[in-house]
Amino acid sequence: MRISLCNEVIAELSFERQCELAARLGYDGIELAPFTLGELPHNLPAARRATLRQAAANAGIAITGLHYLLRTPEGLSITTSDDTRRRRTIDVMRALCAFAADLGARVLVHGSPMQRALDPADETAGRRHGIACFAEIAGTAEANGVVYCIEPLSRDQTEFINTVAEAAEIVRTIGSPAVRTMIDCSSTACTESKSVADLIRQWLPTGLIGHIHFNDPNRQGPGDGALDFAPILAALHECRYPHDAAIEPFIYEPDGPACTARGIAHIRNILKAQDR
Repeated sequence: MRISLCNEVIAELSFERQCELAARLGYDGIELAPFTLGELPHNLPAARRATLRQAAANAGIAITGLHYLLRTPEGLSITTSDDTRRRRTIDVMRALCAFAADLGARVLVHGSPMQRALDPADETAGRRHGIACFAEIAGTAEANGVVYCIEPLSRDQTEFINTVAEAAEIVRTIGSPAVRTMIDCSSTACTESKSVADLIRQWLPTGLIGHIHFNDPNRQGPGDGALDFAPILAALHECRYPHDAAIEPFIYEPDGPACTARGIAHIRNILKAQDR
């Protein structure tokens, strides 16, 4: 299991310095939030894509995935009733699949809560539109050799797809090996009736889980809250989890670099203790 850093945590640094810091602290990779690259990250020229990939390689790490996909450009939505706006959103999703492949990334994580907000006047149509958008990019994900993960988020962030079961139902309906779901420890601990560890044991054997985010329900990083990550890591090991994971805090105290260091140290220390 490679462990990556979600790069918005240290977005104030150049991408080259982000990679160097992540490598120095013991991360295996960077999970890239496209918005940290500008307003139109899906349209970056080939030369810039090659530079990003080389920066990670120079630091001895990989760009393992993309997440927070639709924050830029402005105005995107998978649930809108506006066909033109929704088609534009699908075009960006397709382009991001190709972008991920160009960077050598394996996975895209579709969180983006604001871009899947439901219109209270017609929530049923919004849900239908959202599912259709995920279905439309399945073939693009397959063609680019990437896995597109639908991320369940806590109810305080969105009303559309809050549990792994809800996401899994959509994944099964689409029926593509390139569309899966994932587990975000923060949202899972806030929303699900089972513990994160028990949820891992329930869902990993299905093959529907393609990724995991390590974070605390208090929206800080691993070790900065009450969530015990030892049972979570033990469950991943027990179930032979074959994919990558990323550390994704949302609150940076006292700053991003400090959170970056504490998060990986906490996870690595648990892993070392469990290996003894």
